[in-house]
Amino acid sequence: MSIEVSRMTVEDIPGVVQCVQDAFEDDPYFRWVFDPVKFSKQRNTISIRNRCLWGLNNGLFYVARERIPQHNGKDVSEKSPSYRVVGVSMWLPPETPDHSGSWTSRFQDWLLSVRQLITNIQFMGHGGLLVHRYWIWKDSQLKATQKFWTDPRGYYHCNVVAVLPGMHGQGIGKRLVQVVTDQADKEGIKCYLESSKAEPNVKIYERLGFRFVGDLDCNDNGILCKLYCMTRDPKPSTSDKAE
Repeated sequence: MSIEVSRMTVEDIPGVVQCVQDAFEDDPYFRWVFDPVKFSKQRNTISIRNRCLWGLNNGLFYVARERIPQHNGKDVSEKSPSYRVVGVSMWLPPETPDHSGSWTSRFQDWLLSVRQLITNIQFMGHGGLLVHRYWIWKDSQLKATQKFWTDPRGYYHCNVVAVLPGMHGQGIGKRLVQVVTDQADKEGIKCYLESSKAEPNVKIYERLGFRFVGDLDCNDNGILCKLYCMTRDPKPSTSDKAE
């Protein structure tokens, strides 16, 4: 099996969407923030695609691609994919508290909002998204970052890590995390993430240098979704240790 990790491209987006949907099908946060009766996979597909288009220019979106063997002696269409997306990580770059964004980034944010608005109109709603719970999460997240983000230089924020079911245990998720934590180490920048599962996720992230700093409780009149906030300090380089 040959797997490479690199920045996401436009061609990767259909595979990214499928990977995220399959990986998060039984996720506690997903089940809390969506109404299973009203959930529209088609609408969700477009929403994730919109986010990916935004991430091409504004985020650090990485994919793990598994090479598909081409069998000799058989006709293979030139349009047939030579790989499949088996994992994805979506990171946001660090921002200082007073960061207002460039005109380009603000335009990209506006474009994402317009795309999502068009999607809402097209599907006459949010496709099963419980909007009030989404905003409960956003408010809780804001309070958590205000509490746990103590470095004024900002944090690399790991928003999503997804690996296809059946591909776990092969180090794919580890590589999708380390591709950014290695960069953070070089720059001396901290990292942050929220895990929706205590087991086994927290221990896995601890092995990658993260430490648990507190809970993020999303409470909708007693219906609770608990997320686990973790931060990671940059590791000194080998040369720094030698000094």
